[in-house]
Amino acid sequence: MELGISTFAELTPDPKTGEKLSPAQRMKNLMEEIQLSDQVGLDVYAIGEHHRPDFVVSSPATVLAAAAVITKNIKLSSAVTVLGSEDPVRVFQQFAHVDLLSEGRAEIMAGRGSFIESFPLFGQDLNDYDAIFAEKLDLLLQLNKSEQISWRGKFRPAIPNRGVYPRPFQEEIPIWLAVGGTPQSVVRAAEKGLPLALAIIGGSPDRFTYFTDLYKQTWTKAGRKPEDIQIAVHSHGFIGEDSEQAAEDFYGPYSYVMTQLGKERGWPPMNRGQFDAMRSQEGSLVLGDPQEVIDKILMQQEMMGLTRYLLHLSVGTMPHDKLMKAIELYGNIVAPAVRKALSK
Repeated sequence: MELGISTFAELTPDPKTGEKLSPAQRMKNLMEEIQLSDQVGLDVYAIGEHHRPDFVVSSPATVLAAAAVITKNIKLSSAVTVLGSEDPVRVFQQFAHVDLLSEGRAEIMAGRGSFIESFPLFGQDLNDYDAIFAEKLDLLLQLNKSEQISWRGKFRPAIPNRGVYPRPFQEEIPIWLAVGGTPQSVVRAAEKGLPLALAIIGGSPDRFTYFTDLYKQTWTKAGRKPEDIQIAVHSHGFIGEDSEQAAEDFYGPYSYVMTQLGKERGWPPMNRGQFDAMRSQEGSLVLGDPQEVIDKILMQQEMMGLTRYLLHLSVGTMPHDKLMKAIELYGNIVAPAVRKALSK
């Protein structure tokens, strides 16, 4: 199983002081986090796309291109590319550049996105949310397979037998389909033969077995080999040397972000009791000392048949030194232990 990190490169204020990093400093920190993830042997680093003040990255491919030249082995992915508000031709070209710079380590994680700010920004109609995504996903898949393309759709001007360049270093860029929890999206991924990435940001992980079972059933029903199935989970969490200290460090930034999002989406404010329940073995947070994190990753792998796990570091802005320490613990202790357990 591959082990990696996902991030939205948060730009939220310190919940105690109210101070906020400059975008330039947050980007500098992000480069150091990616470089360290590569150095400690993690498999994947994935960056989200947002168009709002509390996250610093609106163009994952730009940041991943910078990361490509300071890393050697780690795969570089979006998490996600909000494909409905993007031009698939430009998405493909941008990630082809990342792939060339990294000599074949680029990936695209395409999704509809859990935020909608990019749609009015780029003049897309939210009433066509799913239809736009479906059409653009088909175009992206065609671009990935063919240098010359003729294409006609409803939401984008036609392409009359044109070449699309540059071509990537790999024969094809791996494209994952990111799903937040809708059965139709899970079925779409399996029917198209795409790897599935599930976001677990609340509730008990065992409820997501419905989606992984549906994916596997649809995959084999479509005539594909079970051994070719790829399933990833991304979940919020943090690692520290001491479990209780890790929880204390994480709670403030995490509760701030989740409370702010709750104001937008109608959730109640985050409280400590809810947070502690989410820390439990049955909860969604992968949080604690290395052994707790190892146990929870292995539990989810056994439960859902994962081939990739992404720990989301971090959810709210945390001190850079603590985040770097968490990456060290993940790469030097957690990842080797998980790999050893799964090799038996």
